Amino acid sequence: MAAIFSCSSLYTTSKSSLFNNPNQSFNSIRLSHSPNNASTRRFRPICSSQNPNRFQFSDKQKDRFTGIKECVLSVALTIGLITGVPAVGFPCNANAVTPALSDLAVLISGPPIKDPEALLRYALPIDNKAIREVQKPLEDITESLKVSGVKALDSVERNLKQASRALKQGKSMIIAGLAESKKDHAIELLGKLEVGMEELQKIAEDRKRDAVAPKQKELLQYVGGVEEDMVDGFPFEVPEEYQNMPLLKGRATVDMKVKVKDNPNLEECVFRIVLDGYNAPVTAGNFIDLVERHFYDGMEIQRADGFVVQTGDPEGPAEGFIDPSTEKTRTIPLEIMVEGEKTPVYGATLEDIGLYKAQTKLPFNAFGTMAMAREEFENNSASSQVFWLLKESELTPSNANILDGRYAVFGYVTQNEDFLADLKVGDVIESVQVVAGLDNLVNPSYKIAG
Repeated sequence: MAAIFSCSSLYTTSKSSLFNNPNQSFNSIRLSHSPNNASTRRFRPICSSQNPNRFQFSDKQKDRFTGIKECVLSVALTIGLITGVPAVGFPCNANAVTPALSDLAVLISGPPIKDPEALLRYALPIDNKAIREVQKPLEDITESLKVSGVKALDSVERNLKQASRALKQGKSMIIAGLAESKKDHAIELLGKLEVGMEELQKIAEDRKRDAVAPKQKELLQYVGGVEEDMVDGFPFEVPEEYQNMPLLKGRATVDMKVKVKDNPNLEECVFRIVLDGYNAPVTAGNFIDLVERHFYDGMEIQRADGFVVQTGDPEGPAEGFIDPSTEKTRTIPLEIMVEGEKTPVYGATLEDIGLYKAQTKLPFNAFGTMAMAREEFENNSASSQVFWLLKESELTPSNANILDGRYAVFGYVTQNEDFLADLKVGDVIESVQVVAGLDNLVNPSYKIAG
């Protein structure tokens, strides 16, 4: 079987090179620069029609990671040839580690999870096997419903029995894992969950297939709420060199309203995005800070090629946000949380540190996965340009792609994500607003300087 791979990546490019070379390949995630220097960033809401030092590397080591070698590794990763450290001349880092396989990783093994809300639930920094054993069979109802006709309902009933049994047997352990200040709220949700599962059981028995998915969604919202009530404070200390940056210590929800041009079927759309500061506090904090500065308001979509939608390149020669207090481009480090680790990797791709098979906590699995674009050969060059992944391809299959561990994912579009595919270059982001979680932002620079 033959395959053609593009070795360009999801990076930023200079404003001149992008438009002087119209044949340049875009099957990658580089920083894009539109003729109008508009930004490329996506959200999701309503649509209307009509020990961080272990990862440090010397300059000499970094220089050895050339573009050609990265391309070779990307192709190898894509076709599944690499089962260990690749024999393509990469330097072997003595500090490379293999994360322990967590109980959660074992529990959710199976088909790749593509639902953004499920990904966010599993990414919460909790270690309570009892609630996960309730969640898993409820999530599996999605797979059960892929069976045609009413036969799917037999599988749904089995899923429900498994979840009900897990809740009955593990309820005391679930309650023991709750944050004390949130216990009353979580116990109320557990009561609603028990009632809701009985209602879904009746729906399945009555063979009302169309009513299953909405009820499943409701039950999983209760589960997610209980899991969030298990998080007590922020789970780790951000490295000292980044502690004064805007940090999102928790989660936030953002609505982005986009004015769509030249589309008779869609005039505007509001995308809702959940930003995950538990796993990417620096990246998500930087973005929220820019939102509060109204940085993205009025920007155009700068790239929309069926692979990604991208924005965030401001007008003028700068390729990122110029901090008025320093008059310099504000950049943030590459930030990637690995499954089984307590703190993110900063400043290095997972390839750089030899974690070729590691799973990321926020993978590029969902349509509308949101991440930072950056310069191709500089890991810590992200500033304001963001992108949303639109579809799977040979290079980006869910749960086995070359993007995980190379770009910082920090959120997912959770409402109206399908409309991302309708956006085109030149569509205008009318506004971006934080609708929940702004109180989780610390060190907000927008309050200090305009």
